[in-house]
Amino acid sequence: MTDAAHMKSVVERYINAISTENFDDIRDIYASNGTVEDPVGSPPHEGIEAIMAFYGAIKGLGVKLSLTGAPRCAGSSVAFPFHAKIGPTTMEVIDVFEFNSDGKVISMKAYWGPENQHQ
Repeated sequence: MTDAAHMKSVVERYINAISTENFDDIRDIYASNGTVEDPVGSPPHEGIEAIMAFYGAIKGLGVKLSLTGAPRCAGSSVAFPFHAKIGPTTMEVIDVFEFNSDGKVISMKAYWGPENQHQ
């Protein structure tokens, strides 16, 4: 269940779910014991309730995501570059999803820093 087609479809669901605030889809793609580290180096959000609280914080901000390149699959992971537009600010981000054997995201790591934010 972690073949390239599945991983790419989860990336597409994720991009759409964030952009449309479809938090049910966000809940569905993550494993119940998943982790989110956004950005890498910050304390991870562990477990589905902490993950949902993290994403809930962006509700109403009008965040729009768009891929800026093709997802790259290797093993049970996929990396994908995208822009996150929040009001006048655009952030350049690379996320890496690691999948468990059930095809759920067990780990998400977001790579970005202050130098990746533009007005």
